[in-house]
Amino acid sequence: MSLPPLAALPANLQPSAERALSAFRTALADQAPELAHWSDERQQAFARVAAASDFVSEQAQRDPAMLLALAASGELERSLAPGELRGQVAELLADCADEDDLGRRLRRYRNRQQLRIIWRDLTRQADLAETCRDLSDLADACIDLAYRWLYERHCAQFGTPVGRRSGEPQHLVVLGMGKLGAHELNLSSDIDLIFGYPEGGETEGTKRSLDNQEFFTRLGQRLIKALDAITVDGFVFRVDMRLRPYGSSGPLVFSFNALEQYYQDQGRDWERYAMIKARVVGGDQAAGAQLLQMLRPFVYRRYLDFSAIEALRAMKQLIQQEVRRKGMTENVKLGSGGIREVEFIAQAFQLIHGGRDLSLQQRPLLGVLGTLEGQGYLPPPVVAEMKEGYEFLRYTEHALQAIADRQTQMLPDNDLDRARVAFIMGFDNWAGFHERLMYWRGRVEWHFQQVIADPDEEEGGSGDSCIGGEWLPLWEEALDEDSACRQLGEAGFVDPAAAWRRLTDLRNGPQVRAMQRLGRERLDAFIPRLLNLTVEHGNPDLVLERVLPMVEKVARRSAYLVLLTENPGALQRLIELCAASPWIAEQITRFPLLLDELLNEGRLYRPPLAPELAAELRERLTRIPEDDLEQQMEALRHFKLAHSLRVAASEIAGTLPLMKVSDYLTWLAEAILDQVLALAWRQTVARHGTPKRADGSLCDPDFIIVGYGKVGGLEFGHGSDLDLVFIHDGDPQAETDGAKPIDGAQFFTRLGQRIIHLLTTQTTSGALYEVDMRLRPSGAAGLLVSSLGAFQRYQENEAWTWEHQALVRARVLVGSPGVATAFEQVRLAVLGRERDLEGLRLEVSEMRAKMRENLGTRETAAGTGANAFEAAAPFDLKQDAGGIVDIEFMVQYAALAWSRQHPELVRYTDNIRILDSLEQANLLSGEDVHLLQEAYKAYRSAAHRQALQKQPGVVAGDQFHAERQGVMRIWRELGLK
Repeated sequence: MSLPPLAALPANLQPSAERALSAFRTALADQAPELAHWSDERQQAFARVAAASDFVSEQAQRDPAMLLALAASGELERSLAPGELRGQVAELLADCADEDDLGRRLRRYRNRQQLRIIWRDLTRQADLAETCRDLSDLADACIDLAYRWLYERHCAQFGTPVGRRSGEPQHLVVLGMGKLGAHELNLSSDIDLIFGYPEGGETEGTKRSLDNQEFFTRLGQRLIKALDAITVDGFVFRVDMRLRPYGSSGPLVFSFNALEQYYQDQGRDWERYAMIKARVVGGDQAAGAQLLQMLRPFVYRRYLDFSAIEALRAMKQLIQQEVRRKGMTENVKLGSGGIREVEFIAQAFQLIHGGRDLSLQQRPLLGVLGTLEGQGYLPPPVVAEMKEGYEFLRYTEHALQAIADRQTQMLPDNDLDRARVAFIMGFDNWAGFHERLMYWRGRVEWHFQQVIADPDEEEGGSGDSCIGGEWLPLWEEALDEDSACRQLGEAGFVDPAAAWRRLTDLRNGPQVRAMQRLGRERLDAFIPRLLNLTVEHGNPDLVLERVLPMVEKVARRSAYLVLLTENPGALQRLIELCAASPWIAEQITRFPLLLDELLNEGRLYRPPLAPELAAELRERLTRIPEDDLEQQMEALRHFKLAHSLRVAASEIAGTLPLMKVSDYLTWLAEAILDQVLALAWRQTVARHGTPKRADGSLCDPDFIIVGYGKVGGLEFGHGSDLDLVFIHDGDPQAETDGAKPIDGAQFFTRLGQRIIHLLTTQTTSGALYEVDMRLRPSGAAGLLVSSLGAFQRYQENEAWTWEHQALVRARVLVGSPGVATAFEQVRLAVLGRERDLEGLRLEVSEMRAKMRENLGTRETAAGTGANAFEAAAPFDLKQDAGGIVDIEFMVQYAALAWSRQHPELVRYTDNIRILDSLEQANLLSGEDVHLLQEAYKAYRSAAHRQALQKQPGVVAGDQFHAERQGVMRIWRELGLK
């Protein structure tokens, strides 16, 4: 947001303005020539700013030359360029004589910049972002350059600190926390710092060496004095070291190992919260980056961490108690609906999701809010309102602090300062400003309650009652078995004894017995909620049967229980989905990280389109270091699991029809294969160098992954395998250009092996896909990767008819566009060959008969007559007569038989569009095409439902009679047997 222009100067501020201008003119009496820079317009601007800010007035009277110099330099009217401020400080300290001189120069420079920043803030020449950035850059420059000046002299006095293990000179690392770390410093902030150094050792170069700990402790004390001590020139920044381990009672500096050990063993929740914004603001930047990487696992957990919200809630309660105790309800930072609540909202999402969603691992609050909107955690209107409210509160904070350069967030209680604040904020009077402020505080508080509030606290309630509290005695065994079963039966359980046994088995099971106190408390809070929602479902017995295994699985990682306790909507969706599909229940039980997907209903039931899928996965992987293969593999698997769940949920909810389900699952496989190929290529090239083409140029990558079967035909289902063929167009004999060269054939074989490894390796999140390579030339006996030429020769001279049938559904999934085009030319040429129709019919019929005999239901495997279904034997949707494979074989037969005359038959690889082409070419009637398409979709839809129910693709024999008879009639009319 941007504030309105300064309001007209109120009458009660006119005397202040006149006094400030008069005093400034008096102070300038001996410097009259300098007034050439000060037009009447500028003097009036000064009067208005000075009327609002005693600090500006006092600085101008005390050192008028400073203000004149600022004006002469043009810095009052322009933004500073990146690095300009640091350059000024470096130049200022270049000939600094001693520590007293250092302190004096830094303080005077700080006063000059503070005056400039307040001037630009109050005259609306700088927005909130610029003001915060300039203040943070000023702190960075003063901290780092003062440290470097002191370090040289400290080393001259005590020797250079050297690491015992590395033997390298050591530097201090200064971490800036809070608003400094996030580049959000306000007009009168403390700076919260933590000091660290890489490793123990001692100084070298002097007669009496110092331990590194003592060296850096003394240096840290000198740095704090240079910044914090109040002299006649004021201070540079107030330094607060209380965020360090053990607070004020702890050592001033810590080695990296000591810091890591502390946070690993003793780090508290509020310290995680504080560490989110930690940034290296001084000293050794490279070592500091290593330190932050070491501490990252403490801040961001690899799993969903809803326990963070409990900690934030507890912190907020402590703050509220302190606010009430000290009478700080008028505090725009800590009071209800204040700045801290917006920060808590953002950081709650960061701590909960940041371990898995790396886009949330950032410091600036407005950036985090933008990411929460972009990633679907919060709706755009909510984010827009929070941003506007936050910026209004921060502008208010700056207005309060601009008055006297004092660290305060309390609204004033006197008429003069109230008039100043209203004037700075662009309001004609205090009442108008206060009304707007209270509106924004109300909106922030409301959003805060939605995220942080205890779900047990009903609006206006005391928070003492527990949702589902009537189930607590049953869970805690306060009831005997008869009473418990009676309560379960009255609540709607068909088999209350079985439900009671399930609950008892969970409570007495090894997972729950091994839980620590905190985890058990979370389970005791969760089970009543679960039962409360379970009995609202039409089939509570089924819900309990499917959800309790998941509860047992996550019992030892109780953060997941907190997630569901804190989010009743997510728990409701868990119950609905598990009741609808045992496949979903099993997936969530095996991979509890999928619970994250239940948080956002809009996102759960609206999976992204293909380009968005690919972009999302690409973005996730770019945030992971290239050499962290384990994390890359986990990210790929989590992505696949999450989006598979979203598709299944959408299918169950009816928001995605069958054809779209297959599209999404196919797009998901393609997005994953694209990144797997990129990973495998990068790793293989790093090891062996890049292979070459026949002309000697480098491949890039001249490799494609061809999909057959369901993935090739855009008919992927839940749990489908990938039928793949790998093809390259490099020179098999030419060696790669790396340090460990191998010939091209070996390179592409290893690339293929690497791809399969990435896809099929079992990690904690399972495998990506099962891969079937048997459709490659010569099947299991053939090379893993074929050259394009070898593939063409095989298809033209050696392939069986069934392999050409498979080629109808083959398409390039990912890889080199040039090789993809060449492959498609080979495919079209092979499929469009002239064929003996009678021989083709015979081969297709014989292959289908073998499949029916070996794979179909015995009672109907060979049945093709009108009475084939009288026995009402089970119907295998895929393999039995009149089923899916019959339709696929007819389509493939037609494509092979007639594509020479009608090449459009093989343009597409999916059965539905090939059938459309057969109708358009007048090769099948519209009625027959419609029958086959509808039967095909009906069979596949039934197969999907069976898969989600973890049932084989077999239905009762009394289903689909008309469809099966119609399919078999067309089979016979095509001359197939």
